[in-house]
Amino acid sequence: MMKLSEYVSYDALGLAELVRRGEVSAAALQQAARAAVEAVNPAINAVVEHWEQPPEQDDGPLSGVPFLIKDIAISMTGKRVELGSRLAQGSVAAADSHLMSNIRRAGLVTFGRTSTPEMAFSTTTEAVLYGATRNPWNLDFSAGGSSGGAGAAVAAGMVPIAHATDAAGSIRVPASSNGVFGLKPTRGRVPHGPVMDEVFNGFGVQLGLSRTVRDSAALLDAMQRPHVGEPYYTAPPAHSWLSQVTRQPGRLRIGMMTEAWNGGKTESNIAGATAETEVLLAALGHQVSETEMAIGVSWQELVFANAQIWCANLVGWVDGLSQASGRAISSETLEPETLACYRYGQAVRAVDMVRALEVRNRVTRAVGAYFQQYDLLLTPTLPDLPWRLGRYGANAANMDGLEWTAHLFDHSPFTPVFNVAGVPAMSVPLAQDAQHNLPIGMQFVAGFGREDRLLQLAGQLERAAPWHGRRPAIWAGNAV
Repeated sequence: MMKLSEYVSYDALGLAELVRRGEVSAAALQQAARAAVEAVNPAINAVVEHWEQPPEQDDGPLSGVPFLIKDIAISMTGKRVELGSRLAQGSVAAADSHLMSNIRRAGLVTFGRTSTPEMAFSTTTEAVLYGATRNPWNLDFSAGGSSGGAGAAVAAGMVPIAHATDAAGSIRVPASSNGVFGLKPTRGRVPHGPVMDEVFNGFGVQLGLSRTVRDSAALLDAMQRPHVGEPYYTAPPAHSWLSQVTRQPGRLRIGMMTEAWNGGKTESNIAGATAETEVLLAALGHQVSETEMAIGVSWQELVFANAQIWCANLVGWVDGLSQASGRAISSETLEPETLACYRYGQAVRAVDMVRALEVRNRVTRAVGAYFQQYDLLLTPTLPDLPWRLGRYGANAANMDGLEWTAHLFDHSPFTPVFNVAGVPAMSVPLAQDAQHNLPIGMQFVAGFGREDRLLQLAGQLERAAPWHGRRPAIWAGNAV
């Protein structure tokens, strides 16, 4: 068996290279991955299910690499997909989704599911069905959400890379919370279908979380393969995304914001980390200037439009799950915030959706105009450190769907705008809070389709200020 200390020393591409050279077998990697899960998952509760006999993988660029899928927005033949909800508990997928087919084609070996908050309607991962997912850096704190299970699993060394989704920050928030790298791709870059063609009318996208930049780039190369009839489609470039990680970005014009559009306060340690990132960027030759980004609407309009779109979409999900499971829609099957959002969505009219989509279009144009002046935008990923477990949902029972959406957006005010606009963004683990031993991520945003600029800069930052030597308190490599 491959030692865990050896297994965690490689990223996904490194493990794939070992398999390609015949130095280790895919079976040995699976054995090591399951041992890693068994060693650290009891402490952090990131993996809700794993299985002994993974399916045969194709001979792809990531052949043999252990992989975990988030328990939402993706389906794997014969495996449960429960969306973090008691309403869907025990539900089994009848077929692979298009994205799952792409994952198999890449050679990744999927052997388990990671936790998510119910219906991914939260930026923390504390589902009633699974229990709370804990941050491997400090167990009293949240791992973020909604891809908190994926973030914690990667940070703790269970897998080098894991599937994740992002509709308002759900890749970037756990990336920041767990000290890993997270790239949210451009709208239409990665397929969702055939069941979930539009996640929140295009706000939701899928990729993953990783410890190295190059792994996320390789995953994007593998996942972006289009399928016929996609409602959103952004053509792949002529070059590979992996090739961009080692390419110099040149001198970039980078705007910087430390205060979000909601008027909330950015904590001093987060603002300080952003200022240090500005210094680093300047040392690398980039032009950084403080700026404001107009988003074409007020914050209240943005929140209201998202509440209309999110909650209306939720109604279809919940009704379908209720019909399939035979379970009634009630407080016994849905958490208070989900039930509140469901009821709010039932009152959304067609004309309300049209107006909400008009807001989307205004935001998209305003953000697009910004990137005519700047190559990138720098913000903190979050205005605060990860919250203590239990804090996020303390008043959920008293909120309606609009209030819950506002709560979610206030927790992560720098991220949702870019889901609405459909542009790529990433969280880079550039800082650390020494007092609480918690990571701090920096968000970079690019214009539509410009993941190349993000990956070029991320590669440069990874070389200039490497984060690979940092290890959380809960780390599979420490297991005997």
